[in-house]
Amino acid sequence: MSFELNENQEMIAQMIRDFGAKEITPYRNEWDEKQFFPLELFKKLGELGLMGVLVPTEYGGSGFGYLEYVTAIVELSKLDPGVGLSMAAHNSLCTGHIMMFGSEEQKQKYLPKLATCEMLGAWGLTEPNTGSDAGNMRTVAIKDGDHYVINGAKNFITHGVSGDVAVVIARTGEVGDSHGMTAFVIEKGTAGFRGGRKEDKLGMRCSETAEMIFEDCRVHESQVLGEVGEGFIQSMKILDGGRISIAALSLGIAEGALDASLAYSKERQQFNQPINRFQGIAFKLADMATETEAARLLTFKAADLKNRGVKVTLASAKAKYYASEVAVRNANEAVQIFGGYGFTKDYPVEKYYRDAKLCTIGEGTSEIQKLVISREVLK
Repeated sequence: MSFELNENQEMIAQMIRDFGAKEITPYRNEWDEKQFFPLELFKKLGELGLMGVLVPTEYGGSGFGYLEYVTAIVELSKLDPGVGLSMAAHNSLCTGHIMMFGSEEQKQKYLPKLATCEMLGAWGLTEPNTGSDAGNMRTVAIKDGDHYVINGAKNFITHGVSGDVAVVIARTGEVGDSHGMTAFVIEKGTAGFRGGRKEDKLGMRCSETAEMIFEDCRVHESQVLGEVGEGFIQSMKILDGGRISIAALSLGIAEGALDASLAYSKERQQFNQPINRFQGIAFKLADMATETEAARLLTFKAADLKNRGVKVTLASAKAKYYASEVAVRNANEAVQIFGGYGFTKDYPVEKYYRDAKLCTIGEGTSEIQKLVISREVLK
């Protein structure tokens, strides 16, 4: 594994910096305040190839690997973590599920449109009463001839209202049976399928989070992804990659908070000298820099393993757990370094502070990651 960015990573990072200076930074506070989902921004990201980073070129994607993908999420998340979150969810969850388990016909139908963001993707596993307890999901799909009739609801779904196509996991067998759930790909406009309430969130406010509701929604059996009964097993494999996405999102926040703190500590004067001359500030910066580097190494190691087709359950859980905790700590320390100004919206660190907390919750809490890690190391 190389510790230097490759040529593609350098190109992607610079492209996002240039694009973000014009299209993201000037508007992020307004999006955050109004909880506005900037759909047109993601259309532009699609034109840049960032909504299909991992999609092979034969399906209209960029054809890159996980190193380039992680780099893109990190750079977007430095600018606005909510943008990084939506880009990651579209790529790794909805698009990734179809890419990994879809038939050739399904890939040909959906991947080119997802790669350009002609279609925005959503992915539905979580329910109001079954977050990590997916075996007890209440969204049920009952076979009726050559169709399935789906009833139930999903919540905390990225792009639950605005998504054009969703991969949805529904129970087709007995409660608690890991082989009793099936994945379906369902398009917006399908009768009985609609978006529900949009969540009013603490952070990541420009990334849409909402319910998806199914009321006698008839889905043809051709919309099943993979085999009937394999939806939960598929989802666990998808979440292995999803953890890398959240690790990258966390890393972007951690780096953004560190960069802002370094710059401010050089500019802010107290007692006729910059505040980074004081050990109380310098030691904070040292801790932030060291932990950020460790998070970067864990995240890119997981990405490298994913590229090589190695099982990444342990590596992705470690990266997600550690990087998300570092994001929270860095954001907290950044607010401390900025002092009273860190509590205002004049500087980006208060937004990093609010956005970071989701990273310890999304794709499984830190406690769940520790459970995954312990199970893997004890095998």
